Amino acid sequence: MKRRDNRKIDEIRPIKIEKDYLKDAEGSCLIQVGNTVVVCSATVENRVPVFLRESNSGWITAEYGMLPRSCKERVSRERNHGRTHEIQRLIGRALRSVTNLTRLKDFTITVDCDVLQADGGTRTAAITGSWVALFDAVQHMISKGWITNSPLKEALAAISVGIVDDVPILDLAYDEDSSAKVDMNVVMTESMKFVEIQGTGEKNSFTKTEFDQMLQLAEQGIKQLIEIQRKVLFVDPYFKK
Repeated sequence: MKRRDNRKIDEIRPIKIEKDYLKDAEGSCLIQVGNTVVVCSATVENRVPVFLRESNSGWITAEYGMLPRSCKERVSRERNHGRTHEIQRLIGRALRSVTNLTRLKDFTITVDCDVLQADGGTRTAAITGSWVALFDAVQHMISKGWITNSPLKEALAAISVGIVDDVPILDLAYDEDSSAKVDMNVVMTESMKFVEIQGTGEKNSFTKTEFDQMLQLAEQGIKQLIEIQRKVLFVDPYFKK
């Protein structure tokens, strides 16, 4: 099949990650995936939710939102939107899955993901950028002496896959997403373990063979994303075989 931007079916969009994008945040980045642009910022606070008090555990949570003109038509500023809540819970779960929360002691890290421009894959871009912002915030905490060792166990990234015109493809732009037979978001760790798979037969059901093909594409894309994260952060692989 021919894609709008002439990419191969297993090719990700151009990726750009700019670290330390915001001056005052403990950690931040601007991530651009094709025409999708998201600002991720991490805020460190010396407190934890009520349910974690006296537990010797820290916490990581996330918030997500889209600017009104992030899309072709203006969208209302989000207030108690179900999709927004679902996405920010996904981001928080993903980040906690690769974090030893006890090493955060009594600190909470809140990662805010603000979509400046949307062209498909906003939640997956937000997760990939969030890990960069989280890493940055953790390094800040260590430099300040707030914690001794990094709580991060390994890197994390996310990408979309789908079936368009009966062909499994990687990293869907909006026009592909909107016409996809199947739409799936995959979150994986650096050691290629799954954190979450969100797959929906938008117009048709799909087979186990198609599912496996999409997962194979996702793994290929996530390996590339994590390599880009590492280069931006100047870090060696967390996971060593």
